[in-house]
Amino acid sequence: MVKLDPTKMADWQIAEAAADNMKPVTQLADELALEKKELLPYGHNIGKLDFLSILKRLENRPDGKFVEITAITPTPLGEGKSTTTIGLIQGLGRRNKKVIGAIRQPSGGPTFNIKGSAAGGGLSQCVPLTEFSLGLTGDIDAITNAHNLAMVALTSRLQHEFNYDDAMLAKKNLKRLDIDPDNVQIKWAIDFCAQSLRDIIIGMGGRMDGFMMRSGFQITVSSEVMAILAVAKDLKDMRQRIGRMVLAHDKKGNDVTADDLEVAGAMTAIMSKAIYPNLMQTIEGQPVLVHAGPFANIAIGQSSILADRIGLKLADYHVTESGFGADIGFEKFWNLKCRMSGLTPNCSVIVATVRALKMHGGGPKVVPGKPLDKAYTEKNTALVAKGVENLIAHIETVKKSGIPPVVCINHFYTDNDEEVAEVRKAAEQAGARVAVSKHWEKGGDGALELADAVADACKEKPNFKFLYDLSMPMAARIEKIAKEVYGADGISFSPEAKAKIEKLDADPKVKEMGTCMVKTHLSLSHDPALKGRPKGFTVPVRDVVVFKGAGFVVPIAGDIKLMPGTASDAAFRKIDVDTDTGKVKGLF
Repeated sequence: MVKLDPTKMADWQIAEAAADNMKPVTQLADELALEKKELLPYGHNIGKLDFLSILKRLENRPDGKFVEITAITPTPLGEGKSTTTIGLIQGLGRRNKKVIGAIRQPSGGPTFNIKGSAAGGGLSQCVPLTEFSLGLTGDIDAITNAHNLAMVALTSRLQHEFNYDDAMLAKKNLKRLDIDPDNVQIKWAIDFCAQSLRDIIIGMGGRMDGFMMRSGFQITVSSEVMAILAVAKDLKDMRQRIGRMVLAHDKKGNDVTADDLEVAGAMTAIMSKAIYPNLMQTIEGQPVLVHAGPFANIAIGQSSILADRIGLKLADYHVTESGFGADIGFEKFWNLKCRMSGLTPNCSVIVATVRALKMHGGGPKVVPGKPLDKAYTEKNTALVAKGVENLIAHIETVKKSGIPPVVCINHFYTDNDEEVAEVRKAAEQAGARVAVSKHWEKGGDGALELADAVADACKEKPNFKFLYDLSMPMAARIEKIAKEVYGADGISFSPEAKAKIEKLDADPKVKEMGTCMVKTHLSLSHDPALKGRPKGFTVPVRDVVVFKGAGFVVPIAGDIKLMPGTASDAAFRKIDVDTDTGKVKGLF
């Protein structure tokens, strides 16, 4: 086998070189002691799992240890959270632990843009990389199609109700819903960063060309259908949740749901295979479940509850990934996912890098696609010392949940020992276990210190508690999250958001719903320019969206958009196919 050296090889080259040693998916299933019927193979190295059979068969088996992965506030380049998730799985495997992981399927947006495919990196990757990055088993395509079918049903009904009177509608077996075209709650979905589609006009042309109205697109992973996939417990639950999705309101302000439009059944049919988690593996052959999607800044951003429930039954340690930093990814894991799943984690790993801490300490701006300033690759302990305040804020957030925090210093080969020592000292003083991990460079052997720290933390009994009670009014919940997690002085509401909050608080069903904040991942605050641990700011909530199907309210803070943009030096410029072998190259 070719010697794998991440300092000299691109991620796609490492993944390609490792492909010859991948286990067949049938071998992975055998090692997990799955019954033959519980594996649904998709080719040689990937499969879906029949969760119903697995969970019923193993319902009396005790759960393994539950480990969550989060991070500090990242640079725009990311700090290796997926890489660390894979590295920890490999490290626990090297310690002869029976381990399984759950990561999120990458969106085509970042895959073809700046951030890459989120398969990990270096010697800690999920493979096969090409299949992982380019559609996998079609889950995100199914979400896109189910979401857009809802829009087809909604816009066609608008057209028919505009063109026909009640008698004609009755002949067509349709009931007038009296939809308000100015109060439509969803947009079209596409899984790319397509800023030119954020705001569009549809239905231009003649009477038979649709209903002319203002519309737009959101990235697929921000769809409520994706959120439902992340939290659904089975197909029946998914069908009920899709049926409750609010697509628009009528002219009296009443909800118009997917069930009202008689489209929920067809949407669920499209999603009927996507609900089965995908089985893949690390470069070192440990099993990894891939299910649900990223973007905790604009979505729930969690690996699915189903994947976690399976992993906890199949292994002694189950490692699950949450999106972005502890202020959004972990906060949603803590107060949404754990509440909805009933699962209690044993510890949380906070990924930190010297690079990001230097940025938070006042280092030069990090711009995707441009070379890093030498401040990030040369020794500068002073910048690190200033930046650790951001790490401490995330440690304090995890500690508020009652879960033991473990700080993983994701070691870059350019890091200096004194810089690393500065991070370790600050994290230990803040009450966290600390491990330096070199999994990117050395795979599982480089993650042994991290594996040991996590195993030690899992011996503690968590004193788990939620940040807010569901009986708390919505505005008070938002304020509590802003003050205690982001460090804000308070919150402010736009007139539109305030009116929606007042209406929500009058609805008794809302008290059963969680709160899923939308805000930038690039700062603890709502403003991506505010680095470190900002003080003296107020979080502006400009709008509130309700996901009645998924079961949470979505307050939108600041200027964040549900459709990201594509940068000038996008990753698609480097991706190609070797026409002799058919192999894809250039992915990262």
